[in-house]
Amino acid sequence: MSNTETIGFIGLGVMGGPMCMNMAAKHPGDVLAYDLSDAALSAVEAAGARRLGSVRELAEQADIIFLSLPGGPQVTAVAGEIAAAATRCTAVVDLSTTPVATARAVAALLKDKGLGFADAPVARTREAAQKGALAIMVGASPEMFARIEPMLGYIATDITHGGAVGAGQVLKLVNNMLVFANTVALAEMMVLGEKAGVAPEVLLDAVSKGSGDSFVLRNHGMKAMLPRVFPDKAFSPEYVLKDISYVFELAADTGVPLPAAETVRGYYAAGVSHGLSGRYFPGVIELVEQGVMGPDGGKGDKGGRGDKEEAA
Repeated sequence: MSNTETIGFIGLGVMGGPMCMNMAAKHPGDVLAYDLSDAALSAVEAAGARRLGSVRELAEQADIIFLSLPGGPQVTAVAGEIAAAATRCTAVVDLSTTPVATARAVAALLKDKGLGFADAPVARTREAAQKGALAIMVGASPEMFARIEPMLGYIATDITHGGAVGAGQVLKLVNNMLVFANTVALAEMMVLGEKAGVAPEVLLDAVSKGSGDSFVLRNHGMKAMLPRVFPDKAFSPEYVLKDISYVFELAADTGVPLPAAETVRGYYAAGVSHGLSGRYFPGVIELVEQGVMGPDGGKGDKGGRGDKEEAA
């Protein structure tokens, strides 16, 4: 297929908006967009996309449709609408994070209607989305991957074809679980170091030069946990718990026990009920400072900081 295919894009949130803007700016063909938010549509229009009024219109006018939605239920619902209305559309690419089983079920639903499918969840931050520098893990047939790889190149610098449909979600869930676990471990070690007399900025700088360095340290640690900036309307513990629930669905399906992941899940569950609800998830460092996750099973003193702010 030519790279002048008409692209449709549904879901213009924190990540979807910048991705659609990059596609509109870089794609030589038309980019059509749909979202429930008028402000989000206006923003991508300024970048060169053309707004449409419904999922049905996209299914009738776009050759291929990209989705960036909150989770599995939304992807399933929108894919159903596309399948019912598709005339011009021949393929759907899901950039969202969903359960592996959802990706495979959606692929089967679309296949019955003659449409191709790829699960292509994105990783990295909102800043990376704005720069077109995301990492994308793809589950798709070789033919489908060849078709969409140039378009994914508009929004990503690293694209991995993991295998058949579902492989993209497996890779993304593993990635996210490692990020969530690393964030918890870093939070504990930052508080421990400070209590032992080492300034946290010195600790992060020193560890960044050693084998303990990580993406989480340089991004979540230095940019959020060190200055204690945990804004609202960012990637919150509620979203973390959604993704972790998908990890445990996959663990149940494959029979793999995840005791370390269970401990990490406890941190974010406690965060929801101890002042971190709706705020940027690296704020779990506050739980360590407050002793919330102590030997009493997460019922420690709430006390401590009460910062309220945002990030991705």
